Amino acid sequence: MVFFMFVKEFIDYLLLEKKYSRHTITAYEADLKSFSVFFEKEYSLSDISTSNYSQIRSWIVALVDGGISNRTVNRKVSSLKTYYKFLLKIEHIDKNPLTKHQSLKVSKKLQIPFSSKEVDNVLRCLVTGSDFKSVRDRLIVELFYATGMRRIELVELTLGDVDLSNALVKVLGKRNKERYIPLIPSVVSTIKEYLSLREEVVSDSEIQFFILTEKGVKVYETLVYRVINNYFSEASSKVKKSPHILRHSFATHLLNEGANLNAVKELLGHSSLAATQVYVNQSMAELTKVYKASHPRNKNN
Repeated sequence: MVFFMFVKEFIDYLLLEKKYSRHTITAYEADLKSFSVFFEKEYSLSDISTSNYSQIRSWIVALVDGGISNRTVNRKVSSLKTYYKFLLKIEHIDKNPLTKHQSLKVSKKLQIPFSSKEVDNVLRCLVTGSDFKSVRDRLIVELFYATGMRRIELVELTLGDVDLSNALVKVLGKRNKERYIPLIPSVVSTIKEYLSLREEVVSDSEIQFFILTEKGVKVYETLVYRVINNYFSEASSKVKKSPHILRHSFATHLLNEGANLNAVKELLGHSSLAATQVYVNQSMAELTKVYKASHPRNKNN
């Protein structure tokens, strides 16, 4: 039987003390169960609190050999490390076997944002539809591009989070940190159109989630990804077409237009400027491209 010690206490710790979201906690549980299965199979042991670094390292090697990316492996090991930190905190163990572990090297891939033209082309296509699905899909695209929210944040939005009178949306971000994002008039208009159609789709007033499927239930992350991927596949030749790229586009375009870095940081819900800095680099790359193409001295060379 595969298990790990103090599972309930650990989950409560993540939820109440670390303020992690349910989505993040589910990922932590999956990572721990993954190691538990390996630990029992390879060492005929079921209590992973007794594992040592050599055993954990063999799991890491197995993951890499299995084609798992270094980034994903690092995330899984981070989950395990947090678990051992908790066991150390409650004095169930006296040493964290991952204390000296060094993360695997991860190549920094440049996330290429959609251009303003690509976003406009998608919205121009979507504005022609007036049925529930078309308006909902247009709203999904507009919300991502106008607010920079994460996919899980959009999925978890409730009716009460949307304040049309003040043109604001309340977003519950990582570690249950709330932030308010202003809504531009075009998004407010689409929301009103969507809400009118939403009433025709769902009659149950108990359903408080904001974005729904055509069957009147809460949307799920895969559906949201599919919406973005499908529509942008028609408008963009970029390899990666996802909600996260729209989030990149939101931040990069704001910075290109002169937005303050701290303001972008708050809108994105980043805990530090370091996480937002990548968009500055993206913005500078675009600025350099324009500069080289436009400067008279460069044209003459």
